[in-house]
Amino acid sequence: MTDEEYMSRAVELAKKAAALGEVPVGAVVVKKSSGEIVGEGYNLRESGKSPLAHAEIIAINEASTALGGWRLIDCEMFVTLEPCPMCCGAIINSRIERVVFGAYDKKAGSCESVINLFELPYNHRPQIFGGVMQKECADILSDFFKTLRNK
Repeated sequence: MTDEEYMSRAVELAKKAAALGEVPVGAVVVKKSSGEIVGEGYNLRESGKSPLAHAEIIAINEASTALGGWRLIDCEMFVTLEPCPMCCGAIINSRIERVVFGAYDKKAGSCESVINLFELPYNHRPQIFGGVMQKECADILSDFFKTLRNK
C-alpha cells in the first residue's frame, strides 16, 4: 500500500473520533516488511477522560500488544495531525522508524511546527514526512472546530 492509502485509513479513524465529539485525529502503525496495519487509534480523551488517550498512544499500545513487545522495530506511523510532545516521546520510546503526518499543528506540533523533538540527541530518531494528504486532514479538523463553535 502507499502512504496515501495508509493515511486514508487514518482519516477514516479521525472521522470516527469526530462522530464521538472527539478532536478528529486518527493514527495507524504499519509493519513495513509485511505492509500490515498492526495498530490503530483515534482520539478518545473526552470519552476516556484521560489526557493520555491520543490517537498515537492508542495505536502504539495496540501495535505493541499485537507484536508482543514495546519495541516497534520495522514499523511506521501514519497520523492525520503532527504529533504533540507526549506522542513524540512515545514514538521515540517505541522505536518507530518513520512518522508520516498530514496536517501541521502550529500550536503543539513537535515534529516541525513548534519544535522538532526528533532532532534532539535522544537514543532514537525516526524519519519524518509531513503534509501527506494535508488538505484533507486539515479540513477535517477545521470542520470539526467550526461545528463546535457554532453549537
